[in-house]
Amino acid sequence: MKYAAVIRYGNREQIAQIRPIHREYLAGLKEQGKLWASGPFTDDSGALIIYEADSLEEAHRLLTEDPFHRAGVFASYELKEWNQVF
Repeated sequence: MKYAAVIRYGNREQIAQIRPIHREYLAGLKEQGKLWASGPFTDDSGALIIYEADSLEEAHRLLTEDPFHRAGVFASYELKEWNQVF
């Protein structure tokens, strides 16, 4: 099942410093089949991450283990089950 996280950024001074390990983390999830898509919004206000997970709890764990979350870059987020149609 896919879960979409709509994320709003905070702690912007950490973004450039943490971005390499954040992307390394996401690349690892992609290799494991746990990441469907990710990327920042064009206005740099936040990002969208779509996880492939067995449960909402697993998706939440994947989000909270992200180095951006741990560094406070994710000021807030909404995580919802997402139904891919196309």
